[in-house]
Amino acid sequence: MAYHEVAYLAVFLPIVLLAYHFTPKKFKWFVLLLAGYAFFFSISKKLIVFLFGTTLLVFVFGRIITKLKEKSALALEAASDKKKIKKKYANYQKCVLVFGIIILIAVLGYLKYYNFFAENINALAGMPEGQFILAPKQLILPIGISFYTLQAIGYMVDVYWEKVGREPLGKVALFLAFFPQIMEGPISLYSQTADQLYAGNPVKWENLKSGALRILWGLFKKMVIADRLNILVSTLYDNYSQFNGAFIALAAISYTVQLYMEFSGCMDIIIGSGRMFGINLPENFRQPFFSKSASEFWRRWHITLGVWFKTYIFYPVSMSKACKKWNKFGKKHVGKWLTMFVSSAICLFPVWICNGLWHGAKWSYIFYGIYYFVIILLEVGLEPVRKKVINALHIADTAVWYNVVRVAKTWIIIYVGELFFRADTLTAGFEMFKSMFRGFSFSQLADGTLLNLGIDKGDYLAIIAGTIVVAIVGIINERKLLGDAGIARFRMPVRWAIYYALIVAIILMGAYGVGYQPVDMIYAGF
Repeated sequence: MAYHEVAYLAVFLPIVLLAYHFTPKKFKWFVLLLAGYAFFFSISKKLIVFLFGTTLLVFVFGRIITKLKEKSALALEAASDKKKIKKKYANYQKCVLVFGIIILIAVLGYLKYYNFFAENINALAGMPEGQFILAPKQLILPIGISFYTLQAIGYMVDVYWEKVGREPLGKVALFLAFFPQIMEGPISLYSQTADQLYAGNPVKWENLKSGALRILWGLFKKMVIADRLNILVSTLYDNYSQFNGAFIALAAISYTVQLYMEFSGCMDIIIGSGRMFGINLPENFRQPFFSKSASEFWRRWHITLGVWFKTYIFYPVSMSKACKKWNKFGKKHVGKWLTMFVSSAICLFPVWICNGLWHGAKWSYIFYGIYYFVIILLEVGLEPVRKKVINALHIADTAVWYNVVRVAKTWIIIYVGELFFRADTLTAGFEMFKSMFRGFSFSQLADGTLLNLGIDKGDYLAIIAGTIVVAIVGIINERKLLGDAGIARFRMPVRWAIYYALIVAIILMGAYGVGYQPVDMIYAGF
């Protein structure tokens, strides 16, 4: 059962809404928790024990950390050597936190990465076929483990940082198991959603209406554009050795569009589902293709993953003793620019290595993380140079032509990155990248080959028309032409015309039925 399927939209979601509506306020949270477990079980069956285990672990470890803080406060009142007592209990708390994180990472690492490391160790050792130093295993991942593990770690760290106090088990369990978030996120901080989930907000007509509209918009992006593009993208990537030049560029661009429409479309369905219950989940996209740099792109794309990495990796590393010592040493001996550059590298490297690994156990994902690490580090290092150049040439930062060039440059960075991200192997990614420059000509796209890639003229028209609609909506949102109210500013006939247009477009242009294979949610696989 996926978020775009009839079983979810026409059966599961309405049943949960009805049960939630007719349940007394103080028990509404329990309806959501049961729904989360039922949803998880419908997909992963007995693997739900991993979710149970994660919930109990972070709850117990969070309580232990909280009790240690309370004991520390009591001990400090009667202690003569307060510094020693404070350090002692701080070390206890840190040990509990680190132990809890190690357990969570170990479970995730074993299930998700064991076979990857086994394969590479066997290859490095030159083991003949059929012989292993580490034998491969049949391992099955619980749905959403990469998402709820990050939320679980974030909760424990927040308890350690005293951002979260003594919380009930049910509230922690619901935070990790809210059913719209289980498969693809967004990755919430405890402070963003826990109170809303537990509050038992009533079902309101306005929330139902705005939630349903958001769901329709997500279905439009996924079913009309992403699922139709899947056929083209799969054909080009699965047979990349038969193509070169413009077709490889088309593969990279098409996959980037597919991934955005698929992931942001699913986020629309997820956020719309949450809104129906009066719960505002954090946004995961903010018009990323208007970005003028790679770093800005990642502030607009998969926002919640970026926020998590910034909060729990980048910030702690930047505040670490090693980083502070380097900053102090660097300012005295090597200059401000080099100090800043090295400090940025120290903080960014673990973020982008983790970003690559988080997506999966493939060298292409690791390369993807390093790719953005290098580009963003160069952006940081060259920013003073950029400012000097545009000042010397009297170019205004707000000049339209200049920003168009910056956006176009960012698009190239994005497309190249997604080319490697989608490639089955890192070798395939490099082969595709090199072949893009062999015999490149736009005339290739007009020789009839496009119609032999699994989709016809009608499909191309639907993709182009749908993408134009999404782009127009993106421009409206980017420039805030309708303000925060959105289409609610329009009169009722106009609003209902938009609703019906979306429904008709999904019914008439959606990729489903005979000739189309069901397309799994891409990020559910991460």
